[in-house]
Formats: sequence, structure tokens, C-alpha cells
Amino acid sequence: MTRAAPLSVRPLTPERMGALGTALRGSWGATCWCMYPRLTGAAFRELRAEGRRAAMAALARRGRAPGLVAFSGEDPVGWIAVAPRGELARVAASRATPPVDGAPVWVVPCVTVRKDARGRGAALALVEAAADWAAAQGAPAVEAYPRAGSGRVGDDSAYFGVEPLFRRAGFRVARGPLENRPRNWPARLAMRIDAARAAPANRTRRRACPCTC
Repeated sequence: MTRAAPLSVRPLTPERMGALGTALRGSWGATCWCMYPRLTGAAFRELRAEGRRAAMAALARRGRAPGLVAFSGEDPVGWIAVAPRGELARVAASRATPPVDGAPVWVVPCVTVRKDARGRGAALALVEAAADWAAAQGAPAVEAYPRAGSGRVGDDSAYFGVEPLFRRAGFRVARGPLENRPRNWPARLAMRIDAARAAPANRTRRRACPCTC
């Protein structure tokens, strides 16, 4: 059996836009270019795929990357977005993801791994790297709003992540599923990791912990 190449996670830069396209290939992200969380519905619909790619490339040209790309060797296999909550217009306005409190948190709105690269730990590596990256940029904490529970879900419902993934990365539940939500809304948690807990020095301890805290 051929051994998988080592995983690495790198910030998105203009030079890595092609790598992002490869990582998103085969998912609806291939036309979204992860602009969905950043735009209102009307603004998102106004842009075609080419416009969304151009908008993401513009974000990549800033001093702070809008997300991170996972590589297996030099093969792009996954993507995670991470940004201050205020930059994510759809997240900030959604009734499904209201703020937990007034903390100026950063948010992971999307994580995806190519189907042919799953099962190698890329999703966990991306979430941990995103928490580290945000902390290094001054984020006091990072939040995510994954689907609650451990049941398997289709890709269209899993792009915002699942609870076990974020638990493994050290996130804790900050708010349970919203009460009185519409029946067609999936149960989602608000999960958070503080910047100090996201420090790389704590990662070995988190992975060694046998509990689900």
C-alpha cells in the first residue's frame, strides 16, 4: 500500500488560488469559492462563479488570509475559512447562528476535504490550524456552528462541520441547539475555543485526553 504524503496547512495567497480550486473540486464550493458565508443572499446571487473567484482572490491579496488550504505533499486536498464574525455577512445575519455573547470572536463557517482524500486527518488538521491562525492574528476566541450529534450527514449539510470534529480539536459547547427552531432546520451547536487553549503547545494534551470535553 502506498503511504499517504504528509499533511501541511498553508494560508491562502493569490498564488494558491489554483490550489484552492483543486481542493474544492467535486463540491458545490467549486462555484461558491467560499463566498457564500461572506455575502448576503442578494449579493451572492449577483456574482457568477468567476466573480466569486475574483472576490476570493481579492481577499487573498490582503495582508491576512481568508482561510487555509490543506496539502497532502503538494496535492491540495482541503480548505477551511476563518475570519472575524463581522466579515461574514450571512453568518452575522442568520437566525440560525446568532451571537453567543458580545465577544469579538472569529468564526469557522466552512471546512471541506476532497472525497478522495478523506480519512487521513485533513479535516482535524485544518480546524486546529485555523484556530492557531486566528489566535496568531489576535482573535480572542474562535467559534463554529456545527451540526449537533455524531450521525453521518451528506456533504451539502456538513460544510459547516460536525460536532465530533470540533470536539477533537478542543472546542467546547458554548450554546446548545436553538429552541423553537423551524422543523426543517438541523440542530446546530455554537462551539468555541479560546485563543490560549488553541495554542499549539496544548495540542498534544488535547489529543491525549480520552474524554469528550
